[in-house]
Amino acid sequence: MEISYNPLFKLLIDKGMKKTDLAKEADLTAGTLAKLSKQQTVSMETLIKICKCLNCTFDDIVEIIYD
Repeated sequence: MEISYNPLFKLLIDKGMKKTDLAKEADLTAGTLAKLSKQQTVSMETLIKICKCLNCTFDDIVEIIYD
């Protein structure tokens, strides 16, 4: 099982935002942004910050890929 943040990146495109815009608005570190870009796991707290910032749910930003 793997995690994909591609839905998050598509949502950012739809909203006309860059990853750096998200990082500023959601108070994310550069390391967290790198983890998201590399499809690595991040904390639940981080996902909540992103959802609050974008006014969305987990389903809108994370996809679980089963083997």
